[in-house]
Amino acid sequence: MESVIFQKLKTETPNPRQQEFFTSGARHIGYGGARGGGKSWAMRRKFVMLAMRYPGLRLLLLRRTLPELRENHVQPLLAELTGYAKYNDTEKAFTFPNGSRLVLGYCDAERDVYRYQGQEYDVVGLEEATHFTETQMRFLTTCNRSTRTDFKPRMYYTSNPGNVGHNWFKRLFIDRDYLETENPEDYIFIPAKVYDNTVLMETNPEYVRTLEALPGDMRRAMLDGDWDIFAGQYYPEFRREIHVVKSFELPDYWKRFRSLDYGLDMTACYWWAVDLHGKCYIYRELHQPGLTLSQAATRIVELTPEAEEISYTVASPDLWNRRQETGESGMEIMVKAGLTGLRRANNSRVQGWRVLREYLTPYSDEQGIQTARIQLFDICPNLIRCLPLLQHDQHNPEDAADTPHDITHGPESVRYGVLSRPPLSSLPMPNLPDTLTPDLRHDLERDPEAMRHWLRQNPEYR
Repeated sequence: MESVIFQKLKTETPNPRQQEFFTSGARHIGYGGARGGGKSWAMRRKFVMLAMRYPGLRLLLLRRTLPELRENHVQPLLAELTGYAKYNDTEKAFTFPNGSRLVLGYCDAERDVYRYQGQEYDVVGLEEATHFTETQMRFLTTCNRSTRTDFKPRMYYTSNPGNVGHNWFKRLFIDRDYLETENPEDYIFIPAKVYDNTVLMETNPEYVRTLEALPGDMRRAMLDGDWDIFAGQYYPEFRREIHVVKSFELPDYWKRFRSLDYGLDMTACYWWAVDLHGKCYIYRELHQPGLTLSQAATRIVELTPEAEEISYTVASPDLWNRRQETGESGMEIMVKAGLTGLRRANNSRVQGWRVLREYLTPYSDEQGIQTARIQLFDICPNLIRCLPLLQHDQHNPEDAADTPHDITHGPESVRYGVLSRPPLSSLPMPNLPDTLTPDLRHDLERDPEAMRHWLRQNPEYR
């Protein structure tokens, strides 16, 4: 008599996304994004198939907590593998007739990863991967090794947006922003939505309608799998399709300035251009750790072409504090290194975040196109990554969290920038003389090239 698992394998037909997950040979394979995409089933089934195909394979499948592990994997696998694989409840492990061994584990606390220290697994799976911290994830990758010649070690990850591991998962699988030690070819992400899960769509259409009825931001995260939206996010207004634009040649008569948040752990400097209606474009960035004050100043100067007229550089107020070791302030050190025009930033945190929200809030322009009062050039990848990752402070929800620092320095710099601008409600109209004819004024306000030419002839009105 065939076991239940063999009977199921004969009749199961994975959907196309699940099939991609099953057949990928990448070193790190991510799957999911939205609710209802069949992630748990796909992970469980892949591990069983691998165990049955490769004799003596060592597999480790993890959830964050023991109750989640029991509900999502132990109980279903007990039902499926009865009569085929032997289960040891003490070790939470299934042993297959061919010698393969599937261990089920959990990492409720940060230190729980040390249970697996020194162990080797050909396959490691993180179910709901964003529930794991980056530290836990990196430790577990050290357990994913093998001396086999017929099988290359690999890791599988399933996840939805949000939770403590959102940042590292998004960086690796969505943004594809890699460190020097990481090989982009090792990572693949297979997006899956509830609409891909044909079984769920047929058996439980009410669940689909529940997701479709969610409020806007929740629907974007849970139904659409939008990785720019997650619980605790400070700026759910951020949308790449609205706030990120392709770089273009900026009119030379637009006002330009810089904003700077300095720390030895991260220097975040942005170059701003302001059009005649007060709309801001961030068109260049410096986002680099480990720079001294003088190195940061030198780098900012190097990145600024001589032809650019920078009105000022608004910088973090602590630069004006004197260093005990030198008696000089950070501002003075930067000025000596060639960075001029420094202006002390307004450090009103909550007010600054509120003003930035006004700049980020979408609106429809004269053509009915959704836009915002601040837009980021697509050549500023770090700010594009960091802004949507900013979270609420757990102790003061009106404020934004000031950690982790690799994320927060960029938004802090932008906060200084918007607070250096006049209130949106009082932004001045273009400084044009009253003597202009209505037709000429109309043409100048709507034709950047005409305005550029006129201002060159009349520089006193710039």
